[in-house]
Amino acid sequence: MQIDRAHQTISLHGDDAEAKRHEIKHYFNQTWLLYENLFEVINNDAAYYKKAEPLRHPLIFYFGHTACFYINKLKLAKLIDERINPRLESMFAIGVDEMSWDDLDSANYSWPKVDEAREYRNQVRARVNELIDTLPIKLPITQQDPAWVILMGIEHERIHLETSSVIIRQLPLEDVSDHPDWAICPDVGTAPENSLINIAGGEVSLGRTATDDAYGWDNEYGHHSESVSDFQASALLVSNGEFMAFVEDGGYEKLHYWSEEGQSWLNYTQAKCPRFWLKTATGWQQRNMTNVISLPMNWPVEVNQLEAKAFCNWKAEKTGEPVRLPTEAEWKILSQRVPKNNPVWDEVPGNIQLAYYASSCPVNRFGHEGLFDVVGNVWQWTETPIDGYSGFAVHPLYDDFSTPTFDGKHNLIKGGSWISTGNEALPVSRYAFRRHFYQHAGLRYVVSEQPVLESGSVNIYETDELVSQYLEFHYGAEYFGVANFPVAVVEHALREVNLPQQRKALDIGCSVGRASFELARHFEQVDAIDFSARFIQQAYALVEQGERRYTIATEGELVDFKSVTLQQLGYSDVKEKIYFSQGDATNLKAQFSGYDLVFACNLIDRLTDPMLFLNAIPARMNTGGYLVIASPYTWLEQYTPKDKWLGGIKINGENQTTLDGLTEALIGDFELVSVKEIPFVIRETKRKFQHTVSEVTVWRKR
Repeated sequence: MQIDRAHQTISLHGDDAEAKRHEIKHYFNQTWLLYENLFEVINNDAAYYKKAEPLRHPLIFYFGHTACFYINKLKLAKLIDERINPRLESMFAIGVDEMSWDDLDSANYSWPKVDEAREYRNQVRARVNELIDTLPIKLPITQQDPAWVILMGIEHERIHLETSSVIIRQLPLEDVSDHPDWAICPDVGTAPENSLINIAGGEVSLGRTATDDAYGWDNEYGHHSESVSDFQASALLVSNGEFMAFVEDGGYEKLHYWSEEGQSWLNYTQAKCPRFWLKTATGWQQRNMTNVISLPMNWPVEVNQLEAKAFCNWKAEKTGEPVRLPTEAEWKILSQRVPKNNPVWDEVPGNIQLAYYASSCPVNRFGHEGLFDVVGNVWQWTETPIDGYSGFAVHPLYDDFSTPTFDGKHNLIKGGSWISTGNEALPVSRYAFRRHFYQHAGLRYVVSEQPVLESGSVNIYETDELVSQYLEFHYGAEYFGVANFPVAVVEHALREVNLPQQRKALDIGCSVGRASFELARHFEQVDAIDFSARFIQQAYALVEQGERRYTIATEGELVDFKSVTLQQLGYSDVKEKIYFSQGDATNLKAQFSGYDLVFACNLIDRLTDPMLFLNAIPARMNTGGYLVIASPYTWLEQYTPKDKWLGGIKINGENQTTLDGLTEALIGDFELVSVKEIPFVIRETKRKFQHTVSEVTVWRKR
C-alpha cells in the first residue's frame, strides 16, 4: 500500500519556508481531524464520562486535553497572550501518569458537556491555524523555533490518538459502533508455529542528535553505547494461540512465574487471562475497539509487561533456555532489518500508521528478513526501564514528558502498533509505561545469556542540575551559617499568625517540597502545588520512597552524591497529610479553596501575571486566614512582562517597590501583619553560591 504522507512525521529540513508552512498546516489539520474521527465511534455523549480505564480520566478529558495542550504550550512559549477558556484549560491541562492501579481520585472534576468541549476544540483549531499562517518559519526547524511548539502539539495529539483508542476499547460495547474508517482485519485463523532466528550482536549506539530530520521528544536525544552478545529472537510476535498454552497451563495461578510486582498486580486484579480476552460459554473471544470477535489465534496477544515477563519465565521453564524480553539495544539490532524508516518510507513495511487495518492482523503477514512485525501490529515490551541517555536535557516547554518516568518502574515499548503514526512510528522513538499498564502492546521473546539492567538501578541519583540545586537548597546542608530557608520562613510565619484552627494550608510554588513537610507538622491537610513537574516529581517520590538521592556539582564534571530520607528529616509521620500536584498558580482548579493559610514562597516574581494570583487568592481563603508571601523581588521580563511587575518600577515618575504594589493589591481584603527579611543561600558548585535576601510579608484576611 502506498503511504499516506500525512501519517508520517514531517521533515524538519527544506529550502522553501512557505512550502514548509503549508506542510505543517496540513499535518496539523490532518492530525486534528483524525483525532476527532476516532471519537466518532462513540455513539452517545454519556460514554464520554465513563471510567472505561480505571487508571485514566474519562474520555471527555482526552477529547479536550489535546486542544488545551496547544494553548498551554503556546502561552508558555509566549507565542500567544490570551487563553481561550481558562476554566477548561485548567481542567484539561494535566493527565494522569499511571502511577499505580488504585491511585486516581476522580472526586474533584466537574466535566463540561461534550458540545462545550467540541466548541472549545473548534476555537483552538482556528487559533492555531491563524498562528501557523503568521509564524516565522526558519529552516531547518530546531527545538528553539516557534514551529517546534506546533509540532510538539501535533505529535502530542498523535500519542493520544493511540492512548484514547485503548480507552475506547474498554468502553461497554453498547457505547461504540463500527465505523467505516476504523475497520478491523478480516483474516482470522489458527496460530502459526513460532521459531527462533539467530541474531548477531555487536556494539550498539543509541540516541539521536539535534540535527536529525524529524521531531523528537527529549528522551530520544543524547548518546548511549552498549555491547550486545549474539542472541536468538522469536521470528514472530507471540500470538494469541501461543499465549493460550501459558493460560491453559495455569500460568496465571503459578506464582513462581511472576515477579513480586506481578504477584501484587495479580492479587489486586484477580486476572486469569489477558485483559482483551473474554471467556464465554461458546469459547474465547477478543474485544477490539468497536466489536467482539472469536479469539483470533493468529493475531498477536496483547498483554502488559508483567504478563509478558511471566510468559517468558514459563517458556524458559518449558524449554530450559534463558528466555526473556529483548532489551532496547537488542531491538535496535532487530530494527535494522526494516527498510529505511520515517520520514522516507515509500511503502509502509508493516501494520503501522493506519496503513492497513484498525486492529492487529496475523503475526506472519509482514516479513523483515526472517523476522515478522519488527515494526507495527502491536508494540513490543522490553526488559529496559526508560532512563535518559548521556546528554539528556528536558525541553523547557514540556519538562514532564520524560522525567516522571525515570523511576525504574516504566519499561520501554518499541516498534509501534497499527495505530502508531508520526513520531511514534520512528525507530528512535522511546515511549514507556508502568509495567502493569495496557497499550496495544504484546511481546517478542529472545534467548540470551546476557544479563539485563535491573529496574531498581535506573536513575538512582537525580542528575538534573537545577533539580539537584533545589534538592540541596531544601534538604541539604546549611552554608555560611544561613539557616534552611523553607524551614526558617515557615517558623517565622507561624510565629506571626493567630489561627483558631489549623486545618488546611496551601503551599503554592512548593518546588521540591520542604515547606510542605514543615506545614504538615501543624496543619491537618497541606495542598502543595508547583508549575514544574520535575520539582513535584521529587517531592512525590520522597513521599512514596522515603528517600531521594541526587548529585551536586563540585567542579567541572565532578560531583558529590547526596541522600536525604524522611526519617532523618523527621517527616515520616506527616507525609500522609500532603497532596502534591502540578498546577498553575494563576489558573488553579476550583477545589483548591478553604485555606487557613496560603504560603507563596519565591513565587510572585516568577508569575506571568501576579495580579491574577493576588486577585483570586482571597476567595480561596477562610476569613481570618493568613497569606504569607516571600520573595527577593527579582523581576525579570523573561518571566513577567514589565507591565505586569508589581514593583521595582517608576509610576508617574515616582519609585514603587514591590511591597507598595502588594499593599495596593491586597489592602482591600487583607491587613499587613509583619514584614521581615530572611536570607537564603543556593549552592551552585563547591565554590559558587547565590546569596539572596527574601522579604517575607504576612497578611491577615479581613
